Amino acid sequence: MPALATETEGDGPTLVLAHGFTQTGRLWGPFGQTLAVGRRLVRVDLPGHGGSSEIRADLEETGELLSEVAEPPYDLLGYSLGARVALHAALARPEQIRRLVLIGATPGIEDPARREERRRADEETADALERDDDLEGFLHRWLSGPMFASLGAPGLAERLRNTPAGLASSLRLAGTGTQRPRWAELADVGLPTLLLAGSNDSRFAGTAVRMAAVMGDGVVTLIPGGGHAAHLQQPSTTGRVVTRFLDDA
Repeated sequence: MPALATETEGDGPTLVLAHGFTQTGRLWGPFGQTLAVGRRLVRVDLPGHGGSSEIRADLEETGELLSEVAEPPYDLLGYSLGARVALHAALARPEQIRRLVLIGATPGIEDPARREERRRADEETADALERDDDLEGFLHRWLSGPMFASLGAPGLAERLRNTPAGLASSLRLAGTGTQRPRWAELADVGLPTLLLAGSNDSRFAGTAVRMAAVMGDGVVTLIPGGGHAAHLQQPSTTGRVVTRFLDDA
């Protein structure tokens, strides 16, 4: 399988960044600029996105690909889709990772009926993406949904580097509905882990608290005034929390 597309900047300890659905490795905004100070950032384009638009991979395969983008040991940060991928990478190769940061993460939907419902919904969205072939229209609808409405349309031009086929493949292969629950394995991660969520993102905030309780080295921080993309809405606060955690070695 081809290697994931990456862009690297800066010098210092390596931090690998894994983005969310419809984003690319370039869409970390002021939060990413904060993280770049004194670090070597490896910005990854996940399968179906940006420079990796032609790569097709499920979550476990993507976790393996993510493990190969930098020489260990490295710190690993993932947001939403990227957080789920980062969790898979940490479960597969924990010895390569120094510290783990997960923003808006879930170890998977435990109820089989709800998981199948989500899988079908993602499949329908993927079908519509390919049928309509209107990426800009889809992105406007996606970003106007309740999880992202307060952001406006951040990075729309960069998101247009994606393709309908690539995003459809990401939904079908790596959507939340495809993810087998990993709750029972969280205690095995064995890494210092920071679990972040926005205080206004009640579902993922609750998940972060629950994950931290299961993970022996997990700590949780809720970002005041943040939604699902807390690092984009509150970049200064989130940046300070993350850099403090990464520097506390």
